[in-house]
Amino acid sequence: MTPHTSPLFTGCATALVTPFRNGALDKPAFLRLLRRQIEGGIDALVVAGTTGESPTLTDTEKRWLFTAAVREATAADRKIPVIAGTGSNNTRRACELSRMAEDCGCDGLLVVTPYYNKASEAGLISHYEAVAEATALPIIAYHVPSRTGCKMTPAACQKLAALPRIAGLKDAAGDLSFTARTAALCGDSLPLYSGNDDQTLPILSLGGLGVISVVSNLCPEAMTKLCRLWREGKTHEARALQLSLVPLCDALFCEVNPIPVKAGMELLGLCADEVRLPLAKAHKGVRERVAEALRGLGLLT
Repeated sequence: MTPHTSPLFTGCATALVTPFRNGALDKPAFLRLLRRQIEGGIDALVVAGTTGESPTLTDTEKRWLFTAAVREATAADRKIPVIAGTGSNNTRRACELSRMAEDCGCDGLLVVTPYYNKASEAGLISHYEAVAEATALPIIAYHVPSRTGCKMTPAACQKLAALPRIAGLKDAAGDLSFTARTAALCGDSLPLYSGNDDQTLPILSLGGLGVISVVSNLCPEAMTKLCRLWREGKTHEARALQLSLVPLCDALFCEVNPIPVKAGMELLGLCADEVRLPLAKAHKGVRERVAEALRGLGLLT
């Protein structure tokens, strides 16, 4: 099978946090975060995804975030793809958000599987067909059953790969058997991206093209280097780097994402640790665990 559209990126895409201050978008902080990512050599940017607290963002806020990211990415020395989180459990809503992202100049879409509704496989495929028909942008489907309650099968992924404009799968199932079977069925027709930082190297070894990363909010250079080392065939160095990042990966998921990473961002002086309800700020134990992991990598003194 051959891919229907070129991969949106190879390497590391940061699933950006959305900084808040006193309940509102912290626009200056977001611009600083964008520039730090670009200077850190990131391969792509994901805006208003799960880590960006998409469910709590208004359409006006999303439009500003998309537009700001596109502007900064376009101004960089190299074109960096901007991928907009536009998923919803309401197909019509996902189509509307996807058209908005296209209007803002985004390069692609990250569309999570419908949640709560418990769609059948037929409904799931029809959902992605509708989004693909609503926009000309390439789509990365997002499989994260621990959050959505929607568990895809490798056979469903094979059907998904046959749709126009499907440009990949963000695999956050945490099940390498699923990844291997999907890769075996779909081959190059469905580019795979790790959705879990601690499984970046295993998924690369199964043919994946990269990672959509939470960790890279804190250390974009390390995550881009991990992917680059693998592509260069430096497997021992890549393994050593992946293993060195395990404590930070664990710390960032010791509580619901993005609570710990927001704590880490504040510890590094990048933005406030403010989150929107129903999320709550990290408690002392989470902050201490994140701080310890950052110190272990020399990122915090």
